Amino acid sequence: MIKFLDLKKQYNEIRLEIDQAIQNVINDSAFVGGNYVANFEQAFAAYNQVKCCVGVANGTDALEIALESLDLPKASEIIVPANSFIASSESITRCGHRVVFCDCDSRNYTLSVESLKSKITKKTKAIIAVHLYGHPCDMDAINDIAKLFKIKVIEDCAQAHGAIYRGKKVGSIGTIGAFSFYPGKNLGAYGDAGAITTNDEDLAKKCKMLANHGRIEKYNHEFEGRNSRLDGVQAAILSTKLKHLDVWNQKRIKIADNYIEGLKGIKSIILPKREAWALAVYHLFVIRTNRRDELQKYLKEKNIETGIHYPIALPKLKAYEYLNQAKENLFANEVDKTLLSLPIGEHLTEKDCDLVIKEVGAFLK
Repeated sequence: MIKFLDLKKQYNEIRLEIDQAIQNVINDSAFVGGNYVANFEQAFAAYNQVKCCVGVANGTDALEIALESLDLPKASEIIVPANSFIASSESITRCGHRVVFCDCDSRNYTLSVESLKSKITKKTKAIIAVHLYGHPCDMDAINDIAKLFKIKVIEDCAQAHGAIYRGKKVGSIGTIGAFSFYPGKNLGAYGDAGAITTNDEDLAKKCKMLANHGRIEKYNHEFEGRNSRLDGVQAAILSTKLKHLDVWNQKRIKIADNYIEGLKGIKSIILPKREAWALAVYHLFVIRTNRRDELQKYLKEKNIETGIHYPIALPKLKAYEYLNQAKENLFANEVDKTLLSLPIGEHLTEKDCDLVIKEVGAFLK
């Protein structure tokens, strides 16, 4: 079986480090807050080339808290790409704002700058730039638009830990960044966890207070917040795994390179494009084919696991019927039935990769 994801194999490779990290937290009874959380926040801020990092309970909370910290006018319009996980959009609605979907780029599936321009109105107050599948958005173009219209940029980095845009780590380029450490991410915890990154120290303080009941000091609540804290066990695990992230990402890039080289001659599939200005870290390797469902079934019969990200474009979900964007002429509304994610990750061997290429080719040729 060639697994789509193999967290057990990853754990076994660093078992001693992980077990010791967890034991240290238990020995110190540092379950909420404390040095393990602070150490990870410092390490992750340094890794991402930002001044501040605030650990939170999960990636969705990271987006919501980041949005809330910006103090946008109620019912602001916030633009988000139509091809993403629902956390990117539901965070907008849950903060009391209005979702506006723009299209995604047909080459790399990140936010389409041209579509973004067409969606801006007087009510637009922010953009959520989703670095989808591990490929950075065109942040210079997005920031130029944001500056022109005086709107904020939130980077959704849930699938892009370690990705680089023109020499800058994602999460360091916009107003504020949000990360998920869901177990299957490039940098994953052993449960839910998330983080917010920013170079704005005042925003970081606001986020920290929002995530901890509106306080910095115990019982001194300056406003109502919520309970969304990164716990000590997850922080210790993430600190341990962060040391391996670049090596794991390089393995993903190598596999992606092999896929691109091995599948480039097959006319019935479209491969993802990597822009010259991007270091993509391939959280997912997504191909397009009109025979997606047949191919997925065939690969399953050959003991090759695949995924679909995402089978229904966000505007077509029942949750967003009220927006009336399901029938809009968006690339994302058409492409969702052709997307297929091939297995990728540091768990794969070169032999595994060659077999995937062979079987995809055998079916489609």
